[in-house]
Amino acid sequence: MNPLQESTRRHFFKDCGVGLGALALNRLLQQDAVAGYRPAVDPANPMDLREPPLPAKAKNVIYLFMAGAPSQLELFSDKPKLREYHGQAPPPSLMEGKRFAFLKGTETLLGSERKFQRYGQRGMTLSELLPHHRKIVDEVTWVQGMTTDVFNHGPAKLFMNTGFQAPGRPSMGSWATYGLGSASRDLPGFVVLQSGPRGPRAGSTLWSSGFLPTSFQGVPFRGKGDPILYLRSPDGINRQREREFYDTVGALNRARLEETRDPEIMTRINSYEMAYRMQSSAPELMDLSGESQKTFENYGCQPGDSSFAANCLQARRLVERGVRFVQLYHTNWDSHGGPGENLNSDFEKVCREVDQASAALVLDLKERGMLDDTLVIWGGEFGRTPMGEVRKTVGRDHHIDAFTLWMAGGGTKAGYIHGQTDELGFGVVDGKVHVHDLHATILHLLGFDHEQLTYRFQGRDFRLTDVHGHVVKDLLA
Repeated sequence: MNPLQESTRRHFFKDCGVGLGALALNRLLQQDAVAGYRPAVDPANPMDLREPPLPAKAKNVIYLFMAGAPSQLELFSDKPKLREYHGQAPPPSLMEGKRFAFLKGTETLLGSERKFQRYGQRGMTLSELLPHHRKIVDEVTWVQGMTTDVFNHGPAKLFMNTGFQAPGRPSMGSWATYGLGSASRDLPGFVVLQSGPRGPRAGSTLWSSGFLPTSFQGVPFRGKGDPILYLRSPDGINRQREREFYDTVGALNRARLEETRDPEIMTRINSYEMAYRMQSSAPELMDLSGESQKTFENYGCQPGDSSFAANCLQARRLVERGVRFVQLYHTNWDSHGGPGENLNSDFEKVCREVDQASAALVLDLKERGMLDDTLVIWGGEFGRTPMGEVRKTVGRDHHIDAFTLWMAGGGTKAGYIHGQTDELGFGVVDGKVHVHDLHATILHLLGFDHEQLTYRFQGRDFRLTDVHGHVVKDLLA
């Protein structure tokens, strides 16, 4: 609120008392003061490039989402004390006030059987399960003090992606394209790739545009073949006839738009136009013949693969072509114990599926000069408990009070370890980073004040961080 507004507010309250009129004026002045930054979006060209209001380090984001929540205690957090007290009941003081998804209160501490060593200039701890991560240990910002609020998978994934635990809010990729548009004219600004035995819990709500125009929602691509079903023209339909069809449908939609003023009709028009352009751009995107055999070996994939590794290579290609936000979901990291979810062979398998390609992506971006302005994020929706969960085999339950993710490039501090957890892995003792703080920091790297990037919906200015969050400046280069 500027000095003139504040003076007006004080005199009004002095003269009139605190009545309905005073409250109304105060609300109008406050509303004007916090209206925030709303990008000037052309409904006919919603992905037009827009400059951020603040200096930006990152232009693009690749988010490697490990759906199901990897155990930090098997990957990044070596806890000798946890092994020492293996099989004993956890200290009551550490359990007080804690909530868990499945634990019944009789479980005991579970020390990891994995071997750990320190790597890189800062001595980051990595387990034997991530041998390729050793190559990028000095390229990465290791965030070891992550916390979240939600301990069930679907709501926790929503919280990590949208800042809220229920469907209906825009995802990070939607906020990014709303704020910045996209440099790609022939591909969507926000693309989603999936791998693993099933899709992530909460499904398409994770990449929804929520109350933002649907032009900003994520577009799922298939791993092989045509990235989108029915993109190819039917037999006998040439390019000219295709163009005539789109023009006719577009004219009908514009007539309807003129009549109803429904902005979603413009989204439909844009979708048809994007589909038409993608008939040329998608085959070029999926044609990997220009990639070297060395590149395939680095990522651990081959042409025609449908895998996390292939998706990592595709993510680099999408960013090269101007796509603003690429999100990869890989399942299944839900290591409770039992068939398909044990901390032994099943966990080893999923680690092998992502380790090499995750590291290769960072190194590939760096070699091509793209890492400076491409932010790469790796992590799940929460962590895993220091106590074992006994099902048919031993696993770990969901844990919201301490977990690890990493970030690389895009203005983050390379080779930096942020945060520390207690000796048993129950909580963060230094450098806590909440999900809202992570979102605020990502937006900052993209050139936005997270408190100012807003969208008016149902009479309220919404933002990705809701009414929370602060930029973690220690993570910035």
